[in-house]
Amino acid sequence: MKQNRLGQTDIKISQIALGTMTWGEQNSREEAFTQMDCARDHGINFFDTAELYAIPPKAESYGATETIIGEWFKNTGRRSEVILASKVCGPTAWCPHIRGGRAKLDRSNIITACDESLQRLQTDYIDIYQTHWPERSTNYFGKLNYKHEEESFTAIAETLEALSGLVEAGKVRHIGISNETPWGAMQYLRCAELMGLSRIVSIQNPYNLLNRSFEIGLAEISCREKVGLLAYSPLAFGVLSGKYLNDESPKEGRLSMFGHYTRYSNLYGKLATAAYVEVARKHGLNPAQMALAFIRQQPFVSSTIIGATTMAQLIDNIASHEVILSDECCADIETVFQQYPNPCP
Repeated sequence: MKQNRLGQTDIKISQIALGTMTWGEQNSREEAFTQMDCARDHGINFFDTAELYAIPPKAESYGATETIIGEWFKNTGRRSEVILASKVCGPTAWCPHIRGGRAKLDRSNIITACDESLQRLQTDYIDIYQTHWPERSTNYFGKLNYKHEEESFTAIAETLEALSGLVEAGKVRHIGISNETPWGAMQYLRCAELMGLSRIVSIQNPYNLLNRSFEIGLAEISCREKVGLLAYSPLAFGVLSGKYLNDESPKEGRLSMFGHYTRYSNLYGKLATAAYVEVARKHGLNPAQMALAFIRQQPFVSSTIIGATTMAQLIDNIASHEVILSDECCADIETVFQQYPNPCP
């Protein structure tokens, strides 16, 4: 599998990354082990996780995913084969089980979160340590209609100082951000330059055929500042596979099991999905593989984070790295996009 250089580092990550958030909830420890073995056997060297996981977040499964990964490292001795990314939570009033619901992106919380992640992961370093979402009130996780609020939040400079301290201590090799805005990304870059602190190397935001909002402001930043996108939700919770069309509800599907995940299920999202599936069929492509290939071909994308609950899904998604979309297929995709621009931001 081809690899991309991450930011301005000497790290090269596979164009497809293994997402892990279902491990400890929808997937068992044994199933997760099989997925990790399969991913490495197919050339995937980049695993992405977070202290929050498994998803949906709850006290019983908090940290379960990192624990499973740590056990795989211990059992297999393959830690050195993996570029490992994890994340520290932003404010968690909606997750009272995480540091008493008082998590912030300040020095104390970041150090505590990192140390506990290292213990669960059974490693002495994390390759890419990311903020999971901003502490300030802004638009992320699909929120629209920005409303400015005068509020107290940890300054990005303080967050960056704490993250840089982890780099200096050798606990973290590089740092990144997630679910961030153009303003937030540029603040991290500005503070790094002015204060001589560690520079972010990646941004992990949603990016898929139903939500290309990353292209509006952040894509240029990614290219010009060399802050690569780690694209998550590339199949929009599996919607772009087409398996939920015509009100189908597959028993083991995430949207069937967790009905509150409605981000990609509105009317225009369904219409756009049906149109993209038709494009795939017209060109003799698997809809999921077409959607993944579209992301991989964007110049600002460093890696596409796939997640699967079955081995069949995983192997199917991995195979997308061999799919090259023709100019005609890309033109048809753009025609659908013009008709349904970002129906599920």
